[in-house]
This record gives sequence, structure tokens and C-alpha cells, in this order.
Amino acid sequence: MRGCVSISFPQNHISFLSLSPRQNHQNTLPNLKTNKTMFKKFSSEEVSAQNQVKASVQRKIRQSIAEEYPGLEPVMDDILPKKSPLIVAKCQNHLNLVLVNNVPLFFSVRDGPYMPTLRLLHQYPDIMKKFQVDRGAIRFVLSGANIMCPGLTSPGGALDEEVEAERPVAIMAEGKQHALAIGFTKMSAKAIKAINKGIGVDNLHYLNDGLWKMEKLD
Repeated sequence: MRGCVSISFPQNHISFLSLSPRQNHQNTLPNLKTNKTMFKKFSSEEVSAQNQVKASVQRKIRQSIAEEYPGLEPVMDDILPKKSPLIVAKCQNHLNLVLVNNVPLFFSVRDGPYMPTLRLLHQYPDIMKKFQVDRGAIRFVLSGANIMCPGLTSPGGALDEEVEAERPVAIMAEGKQHALAIGFTKMSAKAIKAINKGIGVDNLHYLNDGLWKMEKLD
């Protein structure tokens, strides 16, 4: 229904996603050394300010999200209704949350791209490119660890070779149907495959972290 957000979030559900990156565009997330704990124990206490943005700023946010995730454009008015107040919550570690009706829908770090929360992505499972980790990496990803190249290049892993460096991706898992994390690539998929060592993807948001548990911001 237009004019309001009506999203039913599953409690223990995880979901597959897949995105078309913008052409000729690069985003950077500077100083991501704190990303491992960014949402690990995240709570409303991390929020330093909440501001209702002006219409002009709301349009820019909507445009940026639509360009980053073209698959959301048909439902953009349902997710971010033009007549509903759009709130940007500023948090520690240069983190911003985009909220409608107190529901966190997107997050960004400094001037990096807006990335959907896992709960939102579970409603729209085809908007992101995806990488897959092998079974052995699952428990590490779910503890907040970054994704190492060998976990993506092993027989149980998988890469979308179109993905460039510094792009948001959904992290899938061998033998699982749904995404378990959202990451930000440190190198391109081709480089991950060729180098095959070190961190390939920063793990920004994963199942059962603080943001996942925060269904609404009080």
C-alpha cells in the first residue's frame, strides 16, 4: 500500500540477495578497522542524534539508493514513502542509519554507499550481487570475522566475477539458501581469485548482530 511502510520481518529467517552495481562509480569506506565490532553489540545507546531530513535531502537519499539498487526502484515508494518522515540517525564510528517509522532500513559509513539491513534484504532478495563462503567459514562470519579469500575460492565458495573492489555484496553460505551477512569488497572478485590470500571482503552486518536484533529504534 502506498504511503506507508508495511514490512513483516522474519525472526529467524535468512535470505538470498543479488545487485547490479552502478557503472563508473566507486565508493570507499575509509578506516574500516572498526567494522568487526560496528554492529556486534550495537544498541540504541550508540545513537548520538536523530534528525528528520528536509525534502531535498530525502530526494537525494532516495536517488542514491535507487541508483545503487535498481531492483528497489519499483517499490521505493513503499519502502521510503515520500509523505513519511525520513530520519537519519548518527551513531558512533561515523555510522548513519536511515529510518522510517523507527525501523532501520539502510546504513552507511562516512561517505560510503547506503547498504540495506539484512531484515530489509530478506524482503527483497534480488537486489545485490552475492559471494558464497564455504561451510567452514560460516561460524566465523556469524561471529563478525571478515571474509578471507580462501573461504571464497575453495570448492564450497563462489564469486561473481563482475564485482569490483569497494562494492557492497551479500554473503551467502555453502548449503544455505539465504544470505547471512552484508560485506564490502576490499578487492575485485577477479583479484580475490588470483591473489587468494588475506581479507577479500569486510564483514559489515551479519545475522544476530546488534543491528539485526534492533527491529525498531526507540
